[in-house]
This record gives sequence, structure tokens and C-alpha cells, in this order.
Amino acid sequence: MTALTPLVSALAESQSTGIQGVSEPPESLAAAVTRVSAVDAKLGDDLRTKPRWADLKDKISKLPKVTGPVNILNAHVEASDLTLALYAAVRRNAQLNRDPDGDISNLQQAVAVDMPSTVTGVNRMGDYANLLQGLPAASRAQVQAQFAYEVLSVQDSVKQLTENLQAAVDNTESDTLSGSLVSALDSFRRGVEAMNRGANPGGTPNAATMSTAQSTLQLALSNLSGITLREMDRLLDNRLDSIDYRRTEAIIMAALALLLVLGALIWPAVNRRREAEATPERPAGAGESTRGALDRTGPAPGPVGPYGNPGNPYNQAPGYGDLDPTRRERSGAVR
Repeated sequence: MTALTPLVSALAESQSTGIQGVSEPPESLAAAVTRVSAVDAKLGDDLRTKPRWADLKDKISKLPKVTGPVNILNAHVEASDLTLALYAAVRRNAQLNRDPDGDISNLQQAVAVDMPSTVTGVNRMGDYANLLQGLPAASRAQVQAQFAYEVLSVQDSVKQLTENLQAAVDNTESDTLSGSLVSALDSFRRGVEAMNRGANPGGTPNAATMSTAQSTLQLALSNLSGITLREMDRLLDNRLDSIDYRRTEAIIMAALALLLVLGALIWPAVNRRREAEATPERPAGAGESTRGALDRTGPAPGPVGPYGNPGNPYNQAPGYGDLDPTRRERSGAVR
């Protein structure tokens, strides 16, 4: 939109100089076309404007070849209408016309619809007034009707522009929007009043008054458009910064939550390991059974008796009272 705004003004200048007999287009038109082409090369695919801009660019390149005041005016009207349609395509495809914030929504309506429509309408008013000065009476009826139509269109555009700018100021949280628009809007309104005086609806328009007012009004609209675009850019940047901050905040909170979950899972295992390392090996207690001790250490070796190895159960001396009564006595001494 920043690139399209100079194109609207350049087409208006080319139209006015063309019907006055200047065959060469103004330098501002070539510069504006170059700028829009550069932006379209960068954003045209995303905004789906390449075919539309290619058609408009072709129409603009053919404007110097048109001859005759009426034909020149009609050719410029066609190019201007295509430019307004390009504005609409940018708004729609960028979804600016669906912006949820009231101030941005009203500002985009003002800068993409009301302002270019007003610039185009005001310029046509002045050029139709100039044509009426030199046309014969038989040919003036159609141009007079078109002039009256443009007067009404400009009045409607100015009304819509004022309401949208006022709504944007009322709904904004920006500290600079109101102060920036006040002086520019006042200058614009004075230009509109001068233009209406020169148009003299219902009577004969004063071409000289309208020409002066036209220059003043176009300058005021250009200034107002620049201020509005800068305020939109600032508001959108603030929104992006806020979104980035909330996204970063959400990432940090998610990371903290993940760390807490991992800590809750790891901490019990760490505690169990610490407890296992801190507990010493318990020695055998006084109440532990001799059997348990023997189970751990094995039987203690005994002394070797006269019967040889005590570990052999068949080579041990019998204990007292353990004589087997079934065995025969072999010695009387024993008896």
C-alpha cells in the first residue's frame, strides 16, 4: 500500500497534464511504476497480485499513445479504476479487511479505500471542470453528468474517510495516533471545502479555484496517507512484538514444566541410591544362633583322637552309654 499511494497521485498528475496537451507522462509516474513492480516481485505471489499488476502496468505504458482530451481522460479513468481494484485485492488477500483490532481495521479502510477513492475523485472533478470549459454545448451534457457524479462520490468518500479516522482514534491504544492525524485531517478538510466551492454544484464550476484546491487537497491527502500508513505499521509491529513475547513466555513456561516433571521422576531414584550407599553392612548379632554361625563358617576342626581322623564316623570312640547291646562281647575285661 505504501508503494501504491504514489501511483495514485502520479496517475492523477498524468491525467491532468494529458488533457492539457502534455504528451510526455510525468517522471513521478515512471518512478511509481518502478516501485510497485519491485514490491510486486517480492510480494506478488503471496498477495496473488501479479496478473492484476501486469495488466495495469500494460495499460499505464499505453497512456502516452492516447490522443484527444476525452480519450485521454477515459484511458486514465480505466487505469485509475484498475489501481483501486488492486488496492482491494491487497486488502482482501492480506486479510487486512478482516483485522480483529478496531483501530487497524478502520485505518486500513481509510488508507486503502477512502483515500485513494478521494484522490481519484477529486482529480476527476478538476479535470471534468476543465473539459467543460472548452467543450461545445452539444457535447457538455455527458461530461456534466460525470462531473456531478464525481462531486457526489467525493463527498461520500470524504464522509467515510472522516468517520473511519475518527473511529480509529476512538478505538486505539496508540499514544501518537490522535496527535498525528489532527493537523493532517484539518488540512485535508480545508482542501475539501475549497474544492466544493470551486465545483459549485448546480452551477458553473470555477476551474481556476478547483485547480488550486486540487493541488492543496492532493498534498494534504498524500500527507494524511503517509501518517496513516506509518501508524498502521507501528500498530502491527507492536502486535508482532506482543505475539513474540507471549510465544517466548509460553516456551519458557513449557520448558519449566518439563523440568519439573523430569525432576519428579528422577528424584525418588536418586534418594533410593543415596540411602543404599549410606547403609553399612550389619555384623552378626549376639542373638544369632550358633547354627547360623556354623552355616556361615562351617564346622570347627576337632582334636585328633586315638581312633584316627575324627571326621570319619567309623573311626570314632563310642561315648559312655552308647554301647550297642546287640553286639557280642569280645573281652572278659569289658564284662
